[in-house]
Amino acid sequence: MNAIITEINKLKKEKNAVILAHCYQNIEIDEVADYVGDSLYLSQMAAKTDAEIIVFAGVYFMAQTAKILNPKKKVLLPRLESGCLMADMINLKQLREFKLKYPGIPTVCYINSTAEVKTECDICCTSSNALKIVKSLNAPKVLFLPDTYLGKWVESQLETTEVITYPGYCPTHLRIKPQDISDAKKKYPEAKVLAHPECHKEVAILADYVGSTTGIIKYAAESPAKQFIIATEKGVVDRLKRDYPQKEFILIKDNIICPNMKWHTLDDIYNALKNEQHEINVAGDVAQKALRCIDRMLEVSK
Repeated sequence: MNAIITEINKLKKEKNAVILAHCYQNIEIDEVADYVGDSLYLSQMAAKTDAEIIVFAGVYFMAQTAKILNPKKKVLLPRLESGCLMADMINLKQLREFKLKYPGIPTVCYINSTAEVKTECDICCTSSNALKIVKSLNAPKVLFLPDTYLGKWVESQLETTEVITYPGYCPTHLRIKPQDISDAKKKYPEAKVLAHPECHKEVAILADYVGSTTGIIKYAAESPAKQFIIATEKGVVDRLKRDYPQKEFILIKDNIICPNMKWHTLDDIYNALKNEQHEINVAGDVAQKALRCIDRMLEVSK
C-alpha cells in the first residue's frame, strides 16, 4: 500500500491535482487525500482550490458540484458507478410536479441531488447547514427535497416554519431503527448517542446529539464522555477510532455501510489520476443555473 500512496502523491505534484475525500470513504484513502470531510466542507474546498485537477473520492453528485464550482478545471470521479440512491429519487420532472402543488414557496434542495434538480431550486444545503439555510429564507413555508427526514428534523428545530418535504430518503440511514438505539443504550448506559439527521425522526429523538458527519466527529472529540454509540455510516466510526483511541466508539449496526461510497480504492484513484479518466462534465446552461443555488448556500454558510 505504501508504494501506491507514494505514486499517487507523486502524480498529484506532477499534475497539480487535489484529492477530496468524503468521510464515508474507505479509510485508507485518507492517506492520499488533501481534504477529508462532509459535503459542505468539501464544497468549500472545491470552491477555493487552485489545483488544475480535482479527484473526488465521493459520489457522483459531489463531483458534479465540484465541476459546477470549477468549470475550467478537470474533475475526475475514480469510479463512475459511485452514485447516490437518494439523489436518484427525484428528477427534474418530479421536482416540477412537486413545486406545482405548492406554488410560490421557496425551494431548498439537499446537496444530495443532481445538477439538473439544482437548476430549479432557490438554494442548496448540506446536513451541516440545513437549519441555517432554511432560517435564512425567513419564510413561513419551505419546500425541501429530496430527504424527508433531514427536512422534518430541520422543521422540529424551528417554531414558525413549516417544512414540506419530498418523500426521499437514505436507504443506509433508514436501516437504523429506534429499537436499535434503545437496545444499544441498555447495553451501554453511559454512552452518548450521536445520530445523523438522515435517520428516522424516532431515532433522532432518542439521540443525545443530531448532526452532520463533521458535527458528530466534533462532538465526540470535545465531549468529556468516553463512550459513544454512532448512528451513521461506518466510515465515521473508522475515523473516530483512529483519531481518538482513548475513547470507545460503537457502530449502531454492522450493516450501516453505504455501498456507493465504498466503491473507490487507492488503485482507482491512481488510475484516474494517471490516465486522467472518468472526467465529470456538466452542460454549460445547467451548470450556470445550478451554480446560483450552490453559491447562495456558500454565501450563507460563510
